[in-house]
Amino acid sequence: FFVDVDPNFTGVTVSTQGNFSSEELRDIVTDVERRVMEQGYIGSIYTRSGAGGAGFGRGGRTADQIGNMFIEMSDRRSRELSGWEVEEAYRKAIANVPGVRAEIMKMEHGPPVGKAIQLQLQGDDLDILARETRRLRSYLESVEGLTAVDDTAPVPGIEWEIIVDRAKAAMLGADVTSVGAAIQLITNGVLVGRYRPDDVDDEVDIRVRYPEEYRGITQLDHLRVSTKQGPVPISSFVERRAKAKVSSIFRQNGTRIMYVRADTAPGVLADDMVAEIKEWLKSAELDPTIKVVFRGANEEQEKTNDFIGFAFSMALMLMGILLVSQFNSFYQAALILSAVVMSTVGVLLGLIITGYPFSAIMTGVGIVALAGIIVNNNIVLIDTYNYLFRENPGWSIQRVIIQTGCLRLRPVFLTTFTTGFGLLPMASGVSIDLIGREIEVGGPVASFWVQLASAIVSGLSFATLLTLIVTPAMLMAPHAFRTMRENFRNRRQLAAQAS
Repeated sequence: FFVDVDPNFTGVTVSTQGNFSSEELRDIVTDVERRVMEQGYIGSIYTRSGAGGAGFGRGGRTADQIGNMFIEMSDRRSRELSGWEVEEAYRKAIANVPGVRAEIMKMEHGPPVGKAIQLQLQGDDLDILARETRRLRSYLESVEGLTAVDDTAPVPGIEWEIIVDRAKAAMLGADVTSVGAAIQLITNGVLVGRYRPDDVDDEVDIRVRYPEEYRGITQLDHLRVSTKQGPVPISSFVERRAKAKVSSIFRQNGTRIMYVRADTAPGVLADDMVAEIKEWLKSAELDPTIKVVFRGANEEQEKTNDFIGFAFSMALMLMGILLVSQFNSFYQAALILSAVVMSTVGVLLGLIITGYPFSAIMTGVGIVALAGIIVNNNIVLIDTYNYLFRENPGWSIQRVIIQTGCLRLRPVFLTTFTTGFGLLPMASGVSIDLIGREIEVGGPVASFWVQLASAIVSGLSFATLLTLIVTPAMLMAPHAFRTMRENFRNRRQLAAQAS
């Protein structure tokens, strides 16, 4: 979708399962932070612990996420490791924290899309949806080339349901309100007021609750409420039941959804993994009520490819209208536009030679930008051909084409050389800072534009050969076909006369 460049920022998410206090969550996240800081190369770090809050990217946060970190690396000129190597060092440092899943979350360029692989499961039955989500996650964890696999399915847990027998409570002079206030005394406390100290802007809650040794679920058996008849144990009219904990439920267009997400290992293309997952889904026999949709980068990439294709088609159509009005020839207009289409072969050859993947944004924009240069070269050539053909009626068609090539060889080559050599530093990953008087190879600025520049350079080089060889040959083609037809007709007439 976008080009991956050497990062200067990165993030870490920390997840675990269990009933932890705020202090315990802080200690777990702090332990991960300490492991990261031991690796060094940190300019600044911001750490946050506790459930809730926004995570990186889209697709929802996992229910067991308890904290995250935002890390700014030290200046790349002052460290001997690249940003990718620093991220890998952090990843190894946090890989084996007991009972904790800590993952590196790469910072994204352009619109946030989250992890590279995102599968959205849709269904109405929550139990079936959660089961298939965990099954799909188990498969992704077994696929080589995928890392940091997680899902948004509910995590195991229990919630205590307090059932009040209203008839018995009324007989004893108690009610639901008094039971609720009594239970709050052993949990979060009863709110009795608020106080704002002089040195802060926010108010502080004033809550009343039992001492710490008298708090806990077991104290429900000994808890009493005040009634007109005196203190009454709530165990006489309250039943306590343990039920499965209900996590956050995400819906889209009224349908429940869950996500399974994963990142790709270094050097692995997300497109290859998506194709492999699609093949597995064909034979996985998921529940028929579950629908699987690819989201994230894959979805954005498809949208971008559709837009680039539409923009390319519209550009060709507008150029075709202008060319027909200029040359008054559908054939010559189609010839110029065919050179634009065939120039994409040069772009793909350049990607194969350099080993770069096809970027939906950068390579696609490069192809569209390339069309203008190629059209200009072909217009110059064909316009000269038409002029010489019109002004020299005594010349043969071969002489007109050869003279056209001789006259336009230098302008076409100059256009190619000036554009190609101008973009060659950028295509080679060389960044030139005139103000700072610095030349850097492989820096993040140049790396971002490498694929766009490479597409233009390779496509233009290939298109120059098309302009100087294929275009003159195609200009000769109508005359050659007419000559062949006339020769064939003459032979038939001679054969008829001889018979």
